[in-house]
Amino acid sequence: MTYEPAITKPQSGDPATYDLVIRRAHVFDGHKALNGLYDIAVMGGEIAAVSASPIHGAKEIDAAEGWVMPGLIDSHIHFYNVFAVSDPASMDAFEENELPGRLDSFLQYGVTTIKSVGDPTSGILATRAKIASGQLRGPRLLATGCGVTGRDGHPAATIFSKNPWARARFAGEVGTVQEMRDLIHYLADMKVDAIKILSEGACACHSDEKYVWQIPGFLGPFELERLPLDMLQAGIETAHERGLRATVHTAQQDVAREAIEAGADALEHGVMNEPITDDSLIQLMIDRDVMFVPTLYAHGEAHPELVANVKKVSDAGVGIALGTDTFAGKGIYGENTLAETELMVAAGMTPLQSLVAGTSAAAKQCERADLGVVEPGKRADLLLLSADPTENISNVRKLRKVILNGEIVVEKD
Repeated sequence: MTYEPAITKPQSGDPATYDLVIRRAHVFDGHKALNGLYDIAVMGGEIAAVSASPIHGAKEIDAAEGWVMPGLIDSHIHFYNVFAVSDPASMDAFEENELPGRLDSFLQYGVTTIKSVGDPTSGILATRAKIASGQLRGPRLLATGCGVTGRDGHPAATIFSKNPWARARFAGEVGTVQEMRDLIHYLADMKVDAIKILSEGACACHSDEKYVWQIPGFLGPFELERLPLDMLQAGIETAHERGLRATVHTAQQDVAREAIEAGADALEHGVMNEPITDDSLIQLMIDRDVMFVPTLYAHGEAHPELVANVKKVSDAGVGIALGTDTFAGKGIYGENTLAETELMVAAGMTPLQSLVAGTSAAAKQCERADLGVVEPGKRADLLLLSADPTENISNVRKLRKVILNGEIVVEKD
């Protein structure tokens, strides 16, 4: 898509006065760095103008030749504390004591949209509603509700093996094609933003035999079975019937191919247990416009094959969307997202490619065409940085201001 920045004026032709104008900024627009300096105007929560000529607003910020870019989007997070929530009382305690701080943490690091892909359906949707209504302060929240898996599949029989109360809420276990369809319809009726299906765990398994899942020194071992193909197909088909994007948790080549051929819109983790040796799989991702969500923050260190695969698919032209697999107990919410941008560059992507993954490509993964770009008519989710992130990806940490829906929500200068 080609976009030429231009001033937007009211129909009367009089000079426009906007709610907010950021003046004299370099711009990364979600796709590329624009040449020169621009004024960016905000009106009613939307970007109203990107102009090379001076414009004025009721409130003006001098960028002093700093950089404006879209707010970051993390398309794969787990928000509720899976290790602390085990009954109604602990759920209430989490929502009262821990949840607000996690939401604020994302904003403090410039993450303006998050997508939850495996939290308790009623809880995460209630949190989404409270953010949307202004009862809670936080980034824009999108949610799949529970992760959909087979009977005794991952994460039901792994992460939640000793927590039956949470297992029944964080994981949706199905044993037949009809149960799969019924659960997808239920989630669609609950107004989730997308569907997440778990086809396997995070370990190598070829054929239909049981295999062992474990995190050395942490959890396991557990015997698991793959989600049967007919159930996977039914889940994706039903999601599409309800107008929802279906993203599938995969870990190896044959499962990734199976998911894509079944109609998956994206691969969570992609291929992380083995090098991608099948070039036709990469071509299939390109032909079907399937997004690859690497989650290097959570899995890159344990799976060096994933790091190499990220560069290979990126070089080939596969769409990469930023997702961290952030969960309780590892790192800081929001800061993990910045680390993911750096890890993608360390894996061989350019700073520009990493920025695209965290903005316009992540918006595509979330099916939110109104996000992830600096362009008139889009939501005014913006970051003001003091240095060029397209030159050095770590400059995303040099954050001056965070703007969400046209409002300044974080000021660091």
